[in-house]
Amino acid sequence: MQKLKDDIHGGRVYIFIDASNLWSIQKSKKKPFDYAKLKAALISIFHSTDIKVYYYTAYPAEGTRTYSLDGKHKFFTFLSKGLDFVVRKKVLKRIFCLVGHDQIIQEKRNMDVEMTIDAVHFKNQYDTAVLMTGDSDFLSLVTYLKNDNKKVYIFSSANSISQELRTGGDGYFDLLRLEQDIWGGQLHHRADS
Repeated sequence: MQKLKDDIHGGRVYIFIDASNLWSIQKSKKKPFDYAKLKAALISIFHSTDIKVYYYTAYPAEGTRTYSLDGKHKFFTFLSKGLDFVVRKKVLKRIFCLVGHDQIIQEKRNMDVEMTIDAVHFKNQYDTAVLMTGDSDFLSLVTYLKNDNKKVYIFSSANSISQELRTGGDGYFDLLRLEQDIWGGQLHHRADS
């Protein structure tokens, strides 16, 4: 288990969760995050109760799946009303591409711009930023925030983080190796359709 430093005092902590990027971590663990436990673990790690959590996700448009999206929307409501997260969501962008003679649909679920705008916009309201992502595109944001005297910690895992991001912040923590329990029950993954 990964031992966390006892000397991390985050002051006011803003947590930015890139839900799409963390999906591979949950698949490798075969368990979903329990976001109530995750929030409690972060409060403990940063010795702070002054924590605000932002959750970024994209979801399928109505009529693009054979299953109901009600569960997904109930989950967003739980995060927002039950755990006091700020949920930033948008419909998946659908791009029609021609491959040979076949038309296929690619879906983009990127929320990097929204996450970056919030991290910059609210920077005067926090002392420590926690980026829960492994995407190397966030290295510029990390550098920007550190240059503005913010502490920046990255939470991801070895199977989904870029080397640049892992070493670019003030600390890196592997979600698969945290000593705190942050996991829910068995992961039931539905194939996209």
